[in-house]
Amino acid sequence: MMPPRPDAAEPTPRWPRWRRRLAGSRALVTGASSGVGRAVALELARRGVRVLATGRRGERLAALADEAASLAGGPLVYEAGDITSSDFRRRLVDAATRQLGGLDLVVAAAGSGAIGRFRDASPDTLARIMDVDFTAQAELVRVTLPALRAGSDPVIVLVGSILGYHPLPLHAEYCAAKAAVRSLAGTLRMELANDGVGVLLASLGPTESEFWNHLLTGHRPAWSRGRAMSASRTARIIVRAMAWRRREVLPGWRAKGFAFGARLFPRLFDRVMMRRLRRSPPVS
Repeated sequence: MMPPRPDAAEPTPRWPRWRRRLAGSRALVTGASSGVGRAVALELARRGVRVLATGRRGERLAALADEAASLAGGPLVYEAGDITSSDFRRRLVDAATRQLGGLDLVVAAAGSGAIGRFRDASPDTLARIMDVDFTAQAELVRVTLPALRAGSDPVIVLVGSILGYHPLPLHAEYCAAKAAVRSLAGTLRMELANDGVGVLLASLGPTESEFWNHLLTGHRPAWSRGRAMSASRTARIIVRAMAWRRREVLPGWRAKGFAFGARLFPRLFDRVMMRRLRRSPPVS
């Protein structure tokens, strides 16, 4: 047998096809000034991803950049602004091109909520919730698609809710927006498959965030109180799902249980929630 040539190159190890290599990728994360968006930005940076983080509060983003720098992972830069603005969304794409050299990952985590009976709410409440929780996510996808299609193994992450599976009373606007996000994810998954762009829907259950501190209207219902999953653990699950090319992830047993029960027993869910609504009105 002939010995191998001394100058023969060693074969380059191939990353498994069922895994997405995140280190070295370029990511845009919205809603990064608090909650899950912030935790996802940190988790990606820890894994060596170059991150452009955005949110409304510049001082929070500056602190996030400092914390990411201490992780000795990927660099994190930021742009403060309103994600519902079309001009700002275009500015983010320009910033990603200028500061990161392009985009491979987009995580749409910005969100807002409102509590109250639909009959008592104003049209402005519906418009604002749909704008933040659905339209801004959809239009962010549209404006970033050219950069993603030119990226390396790209993926879009839409942050939804278990309330996209089954609605609850007093959450009409939010439930409608999250149901629309879930539907959008399914459509994009089919349309973008031939372009090599993955789509992950993260349907969150009770999660540690500032959601209840910034409601547009109303107060937190008594039945929603209880222990929530930490934002950092939720972020780890979402990022792991990105790496494993998952289509959807429901972090935590509460989220999984709700989705499973909603599919099998929708009428039972309705009866239980109607009884709770009668017995336990919203409280501050």
